[in-house]
Amino acid sequence: MITVLAKLTAQPGKEAEMQAALEAMVAEVDAKEPGVLAYTLHTTEGEPGTFWMYEEYADEDTFKAHGTTDHMKAFAMSMREIAASRPEVIRVTPVVGVKRS
Repeated sequence: MITVLAKLTAQPGKEAEMQAALEAMVAEVDAKEPGVLAYTLHTTEGEPGTFWMYEEYADEDTFKAHGTTDHMKAFAMSMREIAASRPEVIRVTPVVGVKRS
């Protein structure tokens, strides 16, 4: 399993636009990428323009394929006018935890 955290920051005044684009991206991933196990949008308390995506992929191939989808390409293009900077993306490795459904 591949786990990724991505931090995206909106330009001032573009917070709602970024949130809408991210929500649309979640819907696209849900509909078109069955190997994506989790793709969850989070906001940051006290920082209305800062968003985090928590992502889990079944394997390396699924992770790589995600970046080449048409919806990811369209999303990346839309971010040029909305984002304050490039997203910060990090891969993390779970050590221990609890996950309940």
